[in-house]
Amino acid sequence: MNRRRLILLAALATTIAGGIAGHRPAAAADQLKLAIGQRGLWDSSIAEIAQQAGIFAKHGLELQVFYTSGGGETQQAVIAGSADIGVSPGTLGVLGAYAKGAPIRIIAGEATGTAEYYFVRADSAVKTMRDITPAMTFAYSTNGSGTHIIALRFFKEYAIAPKLVATGSVPATFTQVMSGQIDVGFSTPPFGLDAAGEGKIRIIAKSNDLPSVRSQTVRVIIANATDLAKRRDVYTRFADAYREAINWMYADPAATEAFAKLVQITPALAKRVRDEFYPKAMLQLDQIAGLDALMDDAIAFKYIGQRLDQKQQDELLQLPHGR
Repeated sequence: MNRRRLILLAALATTIAGGIAGHRPAAAADQLKLAIGQRGLWDSSIAEIAQQAGIFAKHGLELQVFYTSGGGETQQAVIAGSADIGVSPGTLGVLGAYAKGAPIRIIAGEATGTAEYYFVRADSAVKTMRDITPAMTFAYSTNGSGTHIIALRFFKEYAIAPKLVATGSVPATFTQVMSGQIDVGFSTPPFGLDAAGEGKIRIIAKSNDLPSVRSQTVRVIIANATDLAKRRDVYTRFADAYREAINWMYADPAATEAFAKLVQITPALAKRVRDEFYPKAMLQLDQIAGLDALMDDAIAFKYIGQRLDQKQQDELLQLPHGR
């Protein structure tokens, strides 16, 4: 091999080595499996839309998102370990599961107050909650969900006792009401707003009509306790990314456009849903508002037998920036 060829080969080897050194693959993103109740709601869409916008990737995270029929199913997925994080299970259900020894921790608030409304068919005799009789059926999604808890609160507030029926997702509930299987259904914007506008259904109450709902963190974000202990830094980055995602969702028109595309509504309706039903103040990650009252309700509704002591509260609440 002549000298010229040796020099060329050496130069080529140096170039290749330099290229490899300068283009090493980035460290693999940490993966998190998210179980989220009720696909297609504004707050249930945050993770999916923000991941598409690259926000979680900036924090070294890759989310694997799947949807459930409600908060109870979400909670069970986290307890079983099939999800690392559960978004929006009802707080009372979480308190009850933890008190029974379930390996879950609250890592953030999700909703202080809530956007659900309750409705009947337009031809129903029910005009208000006070018109509901024991012979009627009243929908909620799954056991331990936010809609389950809110139903119980309405029953207590108005001294009514209809039959509770688990109906699953918002679209499934709407179908059961319109077909006459259920008397009183629940929904969350944007679902059903068009039917209300067309006079097909009548809205009889909103969850936030109840002071106990407006002032309390009725839904939370939870994590599997075992994985949280092993990868605490990952969950800290998740909380940071989720906070950034919320800020982006309320600041960038691209977010409402993405939501509109996801649920197949107009950008104008998407903006209305956000601004009218999901004020940013509702999505407080760093606090569980009204915890004492929540524990009182959990006892009254038989989720727990007694209040959690301070040690239990400190273990359960693993919020990113205090309580």
